[in-house]
Amino acid sequence: MAEPSPSIRLDKWLWHARFCKSRAIAAKLVTDGAVRINAVRVTKPATALRVGDGLSFAQGNRVRAVRVLALGTRRGPAPEAQALYDDLEARGGKAATPALEPDPLADT
Repeated sequence: MAEPSPSIRLDKWLWHARFCKSRAIAAKLVTDGAVRINAVRVTKPATALRVGDGLSFAQGNRVRAVRVLALGTRRGPAPEAQALYDDLEARGGKAATPALEPDPLADT
């Protein structure tokens, strides 16, 4: 029988990767339905997250899109946390672009 691939709880990974200040905040983000794994909305903080999964969620006034590179074993310093994911926004050249920009043609 094949070995199951290693996984980690979604709320724990969001906390390890420093997207949330606490696991409680991460769990609330998930239960509110604001997180998607591979384009599928999840509402359970204990959802298994695996290396290679795509993750999208709202953070501030923008939507973050990341690819999971590692699961992590602790909540370490920022450089260690950043090694857990690949920021897909930075690859497209739109890093730090707010998701809710005013429409320039709306006033015409």
